[in-house]
Amino acid sequence: MSALDIVCIPALSDNYIWLVHDAGSGETIVVDPAEAEPVLAAAEARGWRIDAIWNTHWHPDHTGGNQAIKDATGAQVYGPAAEAGKIPTLDHGLREGDTVRLGDHVAIVIDTPAHTAGHISFHLAGDHIIFVGDTLFAMGCGRLFEGDADQMFANMQRFKALSDDTIVYCAHEYTQSNGRFALAAEPDNVSIVERMKRVDAARARGEPTVPTTIAAEKATNPFLRAASASELKARRTAKDGFRG
Repeated sequence: MSALDIVCIPALSDNYIWLVHDAGSGETIVVDPAEAEPVLAAAEARGWRIDAIWNTHWHPDHTGGNQAIKDATGAQVYGPAAEAGKIPTLDHGLREGDTVRLGDHVAIVIDTPAHTAGHISFHLAGDHIIFVGDTLFAMGCGRLFEGDADQMFANMQRFKALSDDTIVYCAHEYTQSNGRFALAAEPDNVSIVERMKRVDAARARGEPTVPTTIAAEKATNPFLRAASASELKARRTAKDGFRG
């Protein structure tokens, strides 16, 4: 099985779109296209055709490019069945345990509600890769817009059960602000202090700070490290009002 080529495409103010290519099959998918133009340009520059779009949830900064990419390429859109009414471009609704393919690579759908009611993640277990949308961030987690802390805590437990070397692809560059809150939540955590030095240096160079890994999040993410749903809720509430 050939390795996947994954391209990070910055979009809007702080979004990341992931363009994923399998050389073995020649197939390409795009995860959460906030907008179409940079995606189409990146694919064209590499001579790749876009076969499918994978959406983790309905928010416009994750689906805004769907229609234009479909019009330009004929790509099929896969996303949460529970949010079909909010994703008008959806061709294939997905639920927990469903699978989608990119060549010989198989992604298992995991229900990860809380940020939105029907949010899903795509876990390519054979590749040690997961696309998590807005559920898990580097040193953070998504806001609880349509769900609750119990759901988000359950999501964190599922992520913690993945292998430490799992590479986590999230959809936003929030790491510096998340890290500042993480330092406030766990001021004695040396791993956070050291990570923030690397994060600040990367951002000063204009470089993305993601993807991350499950191991890194176990060491530095105050939401993944929360011992209970109530602790996660308290931390999420504090983060929502944090101005550090």
